[in-house]
Amino acid sequence: MEFTSRLITFRISHYCEKVRWALDRISFPYVEECHLPLLHRLKTTPLGGSSVPVLVTKAEILKDSADILKHLETVAPPHLKLYPDLPVLRQEVQALEAEFNLKLGVLTRQWGYFYALQNQSVMKELWCEGVPTWEKLLFPIMFPLTCRLIHSSYNVHRDSASAAYRQIQRIFERVSDRLSDGRRYLVGDCFSAADLAFASLSAPSVVPPQYGGCFPELNQLPDEMVEQIQILRETIAGKYALRLYEEERCPVQEKLITP
Repeated sequence: MEFTSRLITFRISHYCEKVRWALDRISFPYVEECHLPLLHRLKTTPLGGSSVPVLVTKAEILKDSADILKHLETVAPPHLKLYPDLPVLRQEVQALEAEFNLKLGVLTRQWGYFYALQNQSVMKELWCEGVPTWEKLLFPIMFPLTCRLIHSSYNVHRDSASAAYRQIQRIFERVSDRLSDGRRYLVGDCFSAADLAFASLSAPSVVPPQYGGCFPELNQLPDEMVEQIQILRETIAGKYALRLYEEERCPVQEKLITP
């Protein structure tokens, strides 16, 4: 039987979306294995990881979105590579990608969870899509436990969410300034890992319709959150993220498995 690479995810995760987008972009063959938060450790711990995404290939196990993108660069056709050949541009892309990984993604997660966790029925839809049936049955038990862990681990509360949103706005302002000269991409003339990282990791704050995982509809979210999303969508950076999803986000390979 032919080996197929396996992507272990939370379906909602924007870090998983970053990798999913990169995989789909080069038509890399894989199946996606989704799990509930906490229960994912039953799969990732034996593989030497703790968080998702994890990509299991025939040759190696990759446990970080940045490492997965670097691996995909070795198999991508030249016209779909995400890192420029020119060293100075490559370094610029890598620096922006790292900033978005370490700052933007963390902030949008903290801010987004503050609002999303207030609605258990919405979270059931988001967390349970594609997971094994036995995990779905455990959702009522796992939800309050996972909420407590997220609130403590990610420091999720109203004040931190407000502070996170202000920092997200500042990042959007810097990206908007960078794009204000009319350039289509953050670095050079081509779509790069910097663009992919910004679009995917900002996704919780602009909710693009083409998101490759699962997001709620705006009418399922608190009014305050929707107002903040609309503000970000109207910025140059917000419009740029939505455009990237519209123009660059290729169709998702719908290969969910429920082990």
